[in-house]
Amino acid sequence: MTRLLLPLMTGSLLVSLPAAADFLAQALHPDQFRAPPLEHTLARLAPKADPRVLQLAASALDCAAPDAGRLAVIDYSLPSTEPRLWVFDLDRGELMFEERVAHGQGSGDAEATLFSNTPESHQSSLGLFRTMNSYYGRNGYSLRLEGLEPGINDLAYQRAIVIHGADYVSEAFIQQTGRLGRSHGCPAVRQDVTYPLIDSLKEDHYLFAYYPDPEWLASSAFFSCETDESRLTMR
Repeated sequence: MTRLLLPLMTGSLLVSLPAAADFLAQALHPDQFRAPPLEHTLARLAPKADPRVLQLAASALDCAAPDAGRLAVIDYSLPSTEPRLWVFDLDRGELMFEERVAHGQGSGDAEATLFSNTPESHQSSLGLFRTMNSYYGRNGYSLRLEGLEPGINDLAYQRAIVIHGADYVSEAFIQQTGRLGRSHGCPAVRQDVTYPLIDSLKEDHYLFAYYPDPEWLASSAFFSCETDESRLTMR
C-alpha cells in the first residue's frame, strides 16, 4: 500500500498521514486541557503551608462544593505566632491572604490543642464551614459561619463563632506576651485586614480548619464524601 506523505512544516520534514493523525489526537486529548488537581494548585499558591493540610482541604471542598469560588484554610497545628490562615481565589488561581489567626481561650495558649463544638467552651472548632453574611456586632465587622459537620462544628452559628478583627492579633501583642491574644473560639484576624478579608469570603464560600485530631480525621464525612446532600443545599 502506498503511504501518503503530509508536510507538517516548510523544509524537508515529512510525516505519514497515520503519524500525523496520532499526533493530532494526542494534542487534542481532553487530558491536555484538564486543570491540575486542587491540592496541587493550593500547594503552588501557598508554598509555606503544609501540603498535607492543603490536600485534606482540597478533598473536603471537592466533596462539598467542587465549584466553589473561594476557600480559606486554617492550620491550627501551627502556633498563633505564625501565619496559619490562607485565603484562595480558586476562580483566578490566586492567594489573596496569608495571615495570623487567633484561636479560642479554651483551646490552648500559644498553641491550640483542644477543640470543641460545645457552647461556652471558648474552644475553636475544626472541620468545614460555609460562610454566611457579614454584620456589625460587639466585635465590629464580622462574618457568620455555618458549620457543616455534625458533632464537630454544626453549633458554630449558635455559638457565634465568626471571623472578626481584634487588636490582640498583632505583632505588638506577640512581643509583649509571646503569642497572639485569644478569642472565645472565633478565628480572629488583625484589624487592618478585617474588611477586605471578610468581604472576600462572605456569602457562600468555604473555610476549612485543621488540626491532627484522630477522631475527626477518621470520622469526617467530607474525607469519604458521604455527605448529607440536603444539608449541603441549605441556605
